[in-house]
Amino acid sequence: MRQTKTATPRLWLSGFVLLATLASSSQVTSSTDEIKSPDLNLILQRLEDIQHQDPAQARPYEVTREYKVLRGYNTQPTSEITAQINFVPPDTKTYKIIQAKGDARGERMVRELLDREADSVKKVHSDEISRTNYDFVFLRRENFGVVPEYVLGILPKRKDKYLLRGQIWVDASTFRVRRMQGVPAKSPSFWITTLHLTMQFATLNGMWVPVSFDAIATIRFLGEYTLAGLNIPSSESPSTVPK
Repeated sequence: MRQTKTATPRLWLSGFVLLATLASSSQVTSSTDEIKSPDLNLILQRLEDIQHQDPAQARPYEVTREYKVLRGYNTQPTSEITAQINFVPPDTKTYKIIQAKGDARGERMVRELLDREADSVKKVHSDEISRTNYDFVFLRRENFGVVPEYVLGILPKRKDKYLLRGQIWVDASTFRVRRMQGVPAKSPSFWITTLHLTMQFATLNGMWVPVSFDAIATIRFLGEYTLAGLNIPSSESPSTVPK
């Protein structure tokens, strides 16, 4: 009886050690898999293919976008602007301001950004996210909710105000760019000393288009301004805005 009682705890202890070893080994393997970088060239090839297949390049659409402009650390907007934006393929994007309230400087800033957006469409592929315009670096994996993403560093190959130096978030299953943020490779204006842009993308009538814009700009002699733009969903042009 004594031998039996002694053997049982030893057997239990040996089993526990074996399970702990297997669990530890599993964690190491999992961590190694997470650290291993995916094939960057494959990601970029899929990303470029998806961009060229996007109906947004060949289908007209119209969106209404609301902008709020804040100065410095103020939490209340100094200006509120609503714009209607129209795209007619292949390279025509126009806008009109349908409502403006508050400081007129806010409207001027919105017009500058919309002019930039309209001009970039005329560049066709000269500002697209591709290996023609950028060098890329794999940075890490992240999750957008439950959706895995690849985070890539983007480095413009030339000084161009339509190209950004920063990061993009690529959906690991669809290879669509969900988010893009950075600073222009070239200052867009003498009056803007610094500019940091963030854009988020989502579906609009089956097309993958920008749905929100955020800009933090330092204006010469005036200080820092924050501008937030968001597409307004409607029954005519429903959009899915990322949360």
